Amino acid sequence: MLRQVPSAASEALAVEAVDLVKDFNETRAVDGVSLSVPAGSIYGLLGPNGAGKTTILRMLLGIIDPSSGRRVVLGRERPLEAAREIGYLPEERGLYPSMHAREAIAFMGALRGLPLAEGRRRADALLAEHNLSDWAKKPIRTLSKGMAQTVQLLGTIIHKPRLIILDEPFAGLDAINQARLEEMIRREARAGATIIFSTHVIAHAERLCEEIAIIAKGRLAFDGRVDEARARLRPIVRLRTRASDGAWRSAIPADARREGDEFVFELPPGGPEPLLKALIDGAAGIETLAIERPGLHDAFVAIAGAGAAAAMGQEKPQ
Repeated sequence: MLRQVPSAASEALAVEAVDLVKDFNETRAVDGVSLSVPAGSIYGLLGPNGAGKTTILRMLLGIIDPSSGRRVVLGRERPLEAAREIGYLPEERGLYPSMHAREAIAFMGALRGLPLAEGRRRADALLAEHNLSDWAKKPIRTLSKGMAQTVQLLGTIIHKPRLIILDEPFAGLDAINQARLEEMIRREARAGATIIFSTHVIAHAERLCEEIAIIAKGRLAFDGRVDEARARLRPIVRLRTRASDGAWRSAIPADARREGDEFVFELPPGGPEPLLKALIDGAAGIETLAIERPGLHDAFVAIAGAGAAAAMGQEKPQ
């Protein structure tokens, strides 16, 4: 069999999807979604539950086929041909309760073509690395939820995949295990893997992702770098002055709001220099002046709407 040789263009992208559509009977779950995932990146699918994220991931994996559109995964238009180079953690966790942790990890590697003996050797090394060696021969049912999820994630990466796809990997984990998982994701990316994960928690995407796709009601609302999403909003100025009024007030937008003794408003188009000059020339008596870059939460609301943010069950961070 001739080995497929990817082009330079396909090498630059680990995953490319063009106009993916998926219908389930009368319901359109995904409606014309296009994605470009650079090789070696950490890429997030961000949106509320039911937005279509899992359906998109399953189409990329070849578990289901799109109703229309195309996808190229690791240079192959048939994703199942790349299955042994992919690690997948589904939203529905699945480990045999009576299987020992070490064997569960090795077994998951065997499903991707890794010999069991090598899988056991790698499992021992990974468990030691994550301070779980004492649990190697413990049945899965005796592990905490966080430990069991760590075991399943280790099984997802045991065969050293080029592409790792994680569906809501943080669901149900406490803060400590979430932090451990975030570090594991970063470590795999540093080793050269491409990571795609879905989440409805904006903070995870903001901390981890270089690029994101915002999915709302089965459609793509945004696809690009996190800083590009933030750049859709102007920076916010927080200003506190000793003077309560004066000519300097004309430099502050009319829609500025008061939060305690601070003025809060968008940075005017001219930038900070004209604002600062007007405040100084007008003897405003600047006590504090801070310019804040909008966060991903604000960008998400601007792009997908407040309703989508509310559906994700998240208040704006304080």
